[in-house]
Amino acid sequence: MEYDLLIVGGGAAGMSCALVVGSGLSKKFGENKKVGIFMHQRSSDLQNALFNNVLGIPSGTAAKDILQNGPQHLQALYPGVRQIDKEKVVAIEKLEDGKYLITTNKENEYKTQKVVVAIGYSDTFKIRGLEKYIIPHKKAKTDKNRVQLINQDHLVLPDLYVAGTLAGWRSQYAIACGSGAAVATDILTDWNDGVQTKVHDKLA
Repeated sequence: MEYDLLIVGGGAAGMSCALVVGSGLSKKFGENKKVGIFMHQRSSDLQNALFNNVLGIPSGTAAKDILQNGPQHLQALYPGVRQIDKEKVVAIEKLEDGKYLITTNKENEYKTQKVVVAIGYSDTFKIRGLEKYIIPHKKAKTDKNRVQLINQDHLVLPDLYVAGTLAGWRSQYAIACGSGAAVATDILTDWNDGVQTKVHDKLA
């Protein structure tokens, strides 16, 4: 199946992006859009985090619980976002038609119009095709050897976005979530013919 959007990473930025995009699939501009998210989380920086300073999350909440519950939340509310488990993206190639070819460690290939890369900022970052966009992270301690992708307002190349710490943001849960949500609204805006777009739920 060919996708309109594939999100790489099931951490804070990736899941936030998926939730906001998912909420837009019921709109006219989102009809028939094919969206997926690679849920690989093994190297997530959230695994050992504890939240005491995040608005709306009860103090003492373990980040690992959010990582475990997030996919259920996404599936329950926005099943139109396909969750791709147990596959790690190893290459992203821009094709002549402007679309992207994603290859995973299972040797599966996925073609998509748009990509969001939302994985951690470790210097072990290795996705073939993105090497030349890697630079030292501008908002992390130099001795941590963190990296980011060169981007302008989350955009690396046309239709190729980066979100979270890999976009150059500090490693703070609320910031990563906001970055992912911001990318999602940019994508929804593009799908909505450039009309500035956001999606809110309201009490009846």
